[in-house]
Amino acid sequence: MMRSDPSFFRMPNSFASGLGEREAAILREIVEEYVETGEPIGSRTLAQRLKLSLSPATIRNVMADLGRAGLLFSPHVSAGRLPTEKGVKLFVEGLLQFGTLSDEDRASIDSRLEIHGRSYQETLAEASSMLSGLSSAAGLVLAPKSDATLKHIEFVALGPGRVLVVLVSSDGQVENRIIETPAGLPHSALVEAGNYLNAHLGDLTLGTLKERVSKEMDVNRHELDALTASVIESGLATWDADGGTLFVRGQGKLLADITEIERLTTIRMLFDHLETQETMLQLLQLADASEGVRIYIGSESGMFGMSGVSMIVAPARNEAQKIVGAIGVIGPTRLNYGRIVPVVDYTARMVGRLLG
Repeated sequence: MMRSDPSFFRMPNSFASGLGEREAAILREIVEEYVETGEPIGSRTLAQRLKLSLSPATIRNVMADLGRAGLLFSPHVSAGRLPTEKGVKLFVEGLLQFGTLSDEDRASIDSRLEIHGRSYQETLAEASSMLSGLSSAAGLVLAPKSDATLKHIEFVALGPGRVLVVLVSSDGQVENRIIETPAGLPHSALVEAGNYLNAHLGDLTLGTLKERVSKEMDVNRHELDALTASVIESGLATWDADGGTLFVRGQGKLLADITEIERLTTIRMLFDHLETQETMLQLLQLADASEGVRIYIGSESGMFGMSGVSMIVAPARNEAQKIVGAIGVIGPTRLNYGRIVPVVDYTARMVGRLLG
């Protein structure tokens, strides 16, 4: 695919591959085979596939040179070659050509991000699921905390021990959370909790509301029924006023075809890391440092400290070019970068308009 817009893609340290024609052609073929199948490729197969007229012996010599440069390795003595993370990085930065999405792909993404009849939370969750489906990896969508003031809070009983907390912001955003409540909670406790919080809103942000209510409840707890106080605390605690909301969908795809215990442990550690507030802040920092899509191979992002994992991330910006979120994909090193990068780029722009 040819790149039609020079501003479409940004790398942390963009540079030409620095390889000769033969070396570049062989590295490209090996990486593309790896991305497609995960299998090594040998000199005889390369000789048949390459447009250049090279003998298997010549190809073996070039592969040896690329190996000494840290770009290729042999998984077995008699096997073909696989790219190292350094080799994949060089391929992505210097040899891979990116393009724009087809009209059909754009229409599909637009339709799945339609917010009609859904809350922002549901739409962003759908965006992460969509990214996962299109990339065969885990889709990430991060919406940072909103600075909008609150308009209304309501508690709706869903069934025994489950209550839906509905939060409406002054900018029209609606967020829902489900909390667990004591068995036998009377409807009056939900009504009283909602009335108490709505009486305290007064153009407050969520963070300010949490601070004020916490202080007042400490002083005047005797004025509230114990069950009502519990509902209020649980309802506010379900939102993190200092961070944002991170949607991760498709984690199970990271476990596909993994048989090594060590690799399985690494992926499980990744899952744990994705749940932390630190990850949300780092995602925003990575996105904020970029004008467009960025690709991180292995541990170079500084987020996960592990090999075998790649991350593609882009900032979601509103019309004023302020960052309102981060969009990304995380998966194995053999991601289909040429396909995924345009998807992440376009989705980030659409989500930026949505959150803006």
